[in-house]
Amino acid sequence: MLLDDTYQLGYIIKTHGLRGHVVAHFDVDDAAAYTKLKTVYLALAGAPTKLVAHHVEKVQPQAGTRVLLKLRGIERIEEAEPLRGAQLHLPLTELPALDEGQFYFHDVIGFTVVDENLGELGLVENFYELPQQDMLAMRYQGQEVLIPVVDELVSHADMVKKQIYVALPEGLLDIYLKPSSREQDEAE
Repeated sequence: MLLDDTYQLGYIIKTHGLRGHVVAHFDVDDAAAYTKLKTVYLALAGAPTKLVAHHVEKVQPQAGTRVLLKLRGIERIEEAEPLRGAQLHLPLTELPALDEGQFYFHDVIGFTVVDENLGELGLVENFYELPQQDMLAMRYQGQEVLIPVVDELVSHADMVKKQIYVALPEGLLDIYLKPSSREQDEAE
């Protein structure tokens, strides 16, 4: 399995107990939906592009997005400790289906961003998953423009037309296009 054929489900936070259990964070809405998980692919911190398949013996949801995870062959704390910080991946083919208009970030890279007032703006180049919120990065008039991924600003994606529809607040593009007062001072 190649890293490009997977999505990150979450990561291992720490060990739990002496018998090889680990506590993991699952970046999902409902961790309980993964209790029947059979296999997970680990990308260890020292080799982030190499994936190693591990059979899952048990997934026990805890508070919020945390789960208690038991992997086959990891029987002692000494075997679990090197897994701390490892990313947990699943094949892209296992992504849950979305409702019409919803999208996964990786699916809309290269889509045209269409504003309800300004029309076509540019292409989606990337997404940044920041602690505060996710940001869509688009190229507009040679500048990278970041758009918060919130329902009020990003409405939906049209997978056939390869377009993502937004309602940008007035002045957002100006922030990126007009030079700051410091940049103006440096230019003079």
